[in-house]
Amino acid sequence: MMADAIGNKIANGDDGSEIIDRILNAGRKLGYETEVYFVTGKGINLELKGKLIGEACGSETWAMGVRVIKDGRIGCSSTNSPSRWEDCLNSAIAGSKFSDMQEWGGMAKPSKPAVSSLNVFDKNIADCDIATAKELIERMLSAAEGKGAEIAGGSGSLSVGTTTVANTEGVCYSLEKTGCGVSMETIDGTSTGYEFDSSGFLKDLDPERVGREACEMAVFSKNGGDIATGKYDVILSPLSVCQLLSAVVIPSLSGRNVHSKRSYLEGKLGECVFDEKLSLYDNPFEGESARLYDAEGVPTKRIDFVKDGVVEAFAYDLRTAYRYGEKSTGSAVRAGAGGAPVIGTHNICLDGKRENIFDEKAVFATGIVGAHTANGVTGDFSVELSNASWMNAGVKENPIKSAMLSGNIFDMLKNLSGISKESRDFGSGVIPYLRFSELSVIGR
Repeated sequence: MMADAIGNKIANGDDGSEIIDRILNAGRKLGYETEVYFVTGKGINLELKGKLIGEACGSETWAMGVRVIKDGRIGCSSTNSPSRWEDCLNSAIAGSKFSDMQEWGGMAKPSKPAVSSLNVFDKNIADCDIATAKELIERMLSAAEGKGAEIAGGSGSLSVGTTTVANTEGVCYSLEKTGCGVSMETIDGTSTGYEFDSSGFLKDLDPERVGREACEMAVFSKNGGDIATGKYDVILSPLSVCQLLSAVVIPSLSGRNVHSKRSYLEGKLGECVFDEKLSLYDNPFEGESARLYDAEGVPTKRIDFVKDGVVEAFAYDLRTAYRYGEKSTGSAVRAGAGGAPVIGTHNICLDGKRENIFDEKAVFATGIVGAHTANGVTGDFSVELSNASWMNAGVKENPIKSAMLSGNIFDMLKNLSGISKESRDFGSGVIPYLRFSELSVIGR
């Protein structure tokens, strides 16, 4: 189902449109700019206990966030009870009276999106049928059979949801999306493995790969050897790269962090901060987080944050843009209906000159532990390597029992050894393998 065909549902009286209209009309009469962020959905989730499905849980979601603004004072409130909409609106108004006044240029106004439609709906998922979720689990278990690892747990899920953003300026945008996912945890002795996959479409989900690779990871990592502390060439998997980007680099691109001097990139707009091989952009029209409008009703667009190593843009929502004399980049996101929108990204893509980075021997990290402890301003970090090994000619060999990696993510991205031809799609990002030279590895 195309997104531009879905928006008519709210006009036909479905999906809370009556409540939305009441809130907007009531807020308008009281002299407040008013915005409603409305979420409905359902899902099914199956949890593995060993090889058995230990729990099947169905869920339905109804949640709503209200934001009001008057004289530069902003108030927010949320509820998951339809009958409490008046209380929700009054709570937002009460909160606004205690907030600080700030520069404000008005809520988003109706405007055309950058593209006409999105394909984000799979009718094969929409019913959230337990039999379909069970089949995903069974396919994953079948692929894991005979691989030598014990299955510790896992999951399979289906979901469908509709998100609507509407305001007193006339914005009314609704998008219905589907999602599915699988994961598996395995163990062999003291060695563990974990793999996952997610997509908006059943046909793109690969439960067999998840089951197979989760087992192979645990078996391969068993009886790992030591590595001496020193400087090594290191290849980070797409997952490892994604973890470091999410912890340090993406927050540094927030206009709010830049202007409040909480970003390494403050004052570096237009400068070549990264390796010239590297580009980083947000493409909101693909992936599981795809959308035509952001959480405030501003049209989304591709944002080239870094191009050929040069910092070209930062991300803004309306509030930050008005405060610092910028324009919103359509980067407002919400974790749910509760709270105010914040600056985020939709589908981060790391790209650049692609080449074979696997020919020469290097330390390989499947994942990392502790990325959240990295210094978000300086980029300094020290993390544990997960399921690490040596890699030679593209083949993993000689697992490494225990190792730490320390360094500075900005220095690393300034001196890349190479970007792989292969990438992994995480639904909210498309990330390749990256190779670095002379990184500090702490062993035994």
